[in-house]
Amino acid sequence: MSERLPVVDKVDLPLYVVCEEVGGVLIAAEEVEGFFVDAADKSSEVTFVGVHEVARSRRKVEDAVMTVVNRQREKIGEYFIGRVVLGDAYVEQSGGKANRVTCRFFGDRCDYPEAKKIWLRWATGGAHEKGEWLRWPVNYQGAWLHVVQNSWFATNHRAARYGVEGNIYLDGAQMMTRPGFYCALGEAVNGPGGYFGSNLDAVADCISSPFGEGPPERIIWQNFRTSQEMLGHAFLDSVVKLMREFRIDLAIC
Repeated sequence: MSERLPVVDKVDLPLYVVCEEVGGVLIAAEEVEGFFVDAADKSSEVTFVGVHEVARSRRKVEDAVMTVVNRQREKIGEYFIGRVVLGDAYVEQSGGKANRVTCRFFGDRCDYPEAKKIWLRWATGGAHEKGEWLRWPVNYQGAWLHVVQNSWFATNHRAARYGVEGNIYLDGAQMMTRPGFYCALGEAVNGPGGYFGSNLDAVADCISSPFGEGPPERIIWQNFRTSQEMLGHAFLDSVVKLMREFRIDLAIC
């Protein structure tokens, strides 16, 4: 597996839009700095770059939401921010738009730094491809799973199976990490970019959901021993127990 990042093209469009839950736009920008950060980063300062819109007359919003939008201006992700205060100084407009706007976020930020690059791919790269998550470095799999989960619910999906395939195929050779297991399961059940849980409790919720197409009928797990070696026997025992608890026909190869 290559550790080289896939090439992602930028577009001159706002990908991040901050607004009130009920209200107008505060900021719309191409990039954001200081939001996708390591959990140890305690700074509240966030800077938007390539700003297309800023509400100069509004310095503070109490119930802000930051949405991630694609090139068709459709929402693909969403973060509830809470209080946002615009900074006192920002670069004045150049070429019809502000270059940088700095503000303070008082709510939670995303502690997956790698998610920023993944959101850019999702926003600008067209349809998801099967196995695309495997082409990113292994240490990006937690962030990929985060983006999958966030986007799934932001686009009004439920925790359920939408795919109609009777047999679900998993390949243990692809699962190098536990987040990778959930990425593989979500894709196998609901297609590329699909979600089917980010932990075992969430998988149980998806399986038992009254919505969608119901639980998978059969899961064919190839290279199961490789999964045990990479993910650990205890974790795999819990997965198998869960599948059998819900009477899913599990074929281990």
